[in-house]
Amino acid sequence: MGSVSDLRKGLIIRFEGSIYEVLDFLHVNPGKGQAFVRTTLKNLESGATVKQTFKKGDNFEVLRLEEKDAQYLYKDDGKYYFMDMESYEQYIIDEAKIGGRKAYLKEGMEYKLKMTEGRALGLTLPNFIALKVTSTEPGLRGNTAQGGSKPAVLETGAVVKVPLFIKEGNEVVIDTRTGEYSERK
Repeated sequence: MGSVSDLRKGLIIRFEGSIYEVLDFLHVNPGKGQAFVRTTLKNLESGATVKQTFKKGDNFEVLRLEEKDAQYLYKDDGKYYFMDMESYEQYIIDEAKIGGRKAYLKEGMEYKLKMTEGRALGLTLPNFIALKVTSTEPGLRGNTAQGGSKPAVLETGAVVKVPLFIKEGNEVVIDTRTGEYSERK
């Protein structure tokens, strides 16, 4: 069991029957009355964000979060399928839990799944990922005084601004934290 003093960003807890991640917290010590902690919690099952206040003496269960290497297999009917590389067990993650990160999922690549109690709650992307450009307009010389950029569609369907010299078929490295072009591979 955890207590109010254990609350910190990134902590995974079971509270009122659901699993939450602590996104933000603030210890408040009013001049009058009892100290409390205001938190912003993300429900890892539904994706909903809630505000919750904990007082001294409130308890919750602290859950251990593990990361497991898994290969992305395919998407079917709004669900993403991953396979554990050691046990070959398959895990399913709903599209709502993946969100905007789906633009960086490439079949056959390995990712780290966030696991607790044998369930996949989400995934962690690598900081940089190499993807092939499937379509982009040709870059015209002389259009800009400085280096310019143009939109490019990647093999996962993501659209990223790339420099003018990038052509269809080039492999580019994308920073998954910002969604921006990093370099040509």
